[in-house]
Amino acid sequence: MKLITIRFINLTEIIHKAMMTAKQTIKSLTVIPGVGNSIATDLYNIGIRQINDLKGKDPEVLYESSNNFAGCVQDRCLLYVFRCAVYFAETPKDKQDSEKLKWWNWKDKK
Repeated sequence: MKLITIRFINLTEIIHKAMMTAKQTIKSLTVIPGVGNSIATDLYNIGIRQINDLKGKDPEVLYESSNNFAGCVQDRCLLYVFRCAVYFAETPKDKQDSEKLKWWNWKDKK
């Protein structure tokens, strides 16, 4: 006689772990200057899971992706924050210009 082992999956536990991982990931993205929980969630929603994921990304594409996810055109300031975030990710800490770590300094040139 063979014994059959049945493993029960606790769906609630799996969902809870996934939510905790998402919360931790979102919290880790708030290290980026100008990024609070809301913008960190925007980044998470478009597939950014860690700061290094921003390296080599086009802020315009990130903004477009975020707009598509949101289903509307969001405030252009979000694009400026994405520009700042990519700069933060790509520039070694000892080479970062403190003025470039302020999202409002990434506005469109007139």
